[in-house]
Amino acid sequence: MSRPAFRRAARLAALAALALSGCLSAPPPLNLPDASVIGYQDGRAVPPDCAKLNEPSHLVDAGVRQPSVAFGCATYSNLAVMIARPEDVVAPLPYAGADAATAASAVRRYQEDRIKQPTAPTSTTTTPASPTTSQYAH
Repeated sequence: MSRPAFRRAARLAALAALALSGCLSAPPPLNLPDASVIGYQDGRAVPPDCAKLNEPSHLVDAGVRQPSVAFGCATYSNLAVMIARPEDVVAPLPYAGADAATAASAVRRYQEDRIKQPTAPTSTTTTPASPTTSQYAH
């Protein structure tokens, strides 16, 4: 490729990159919520106030700005309802770590090909005609 052709190609590439940069959407907000938005009150995990999580939308459709979005609201509201031990929100139990002996034993069984395969599930159903045994649960 000749020097003038290379310069022209470089200019066209730069111009194309500049033109296409207008197509990019706005960068996502950096203040997205984390699990700290789940509260704790009277022994219960409290879901976040979604109004406080609202972020204005950067999307415009036919000149009309789209509704704002509460990033993480549904996720953390559902998590607050599912927490089995709500005290973990404010005072989590320390993680003691995995038991090294158990892990080493599992690896050794795998390496020595001494892994027990799970048995196939079976169930017995009784109909007025005759009892049958099926491999699959009903």
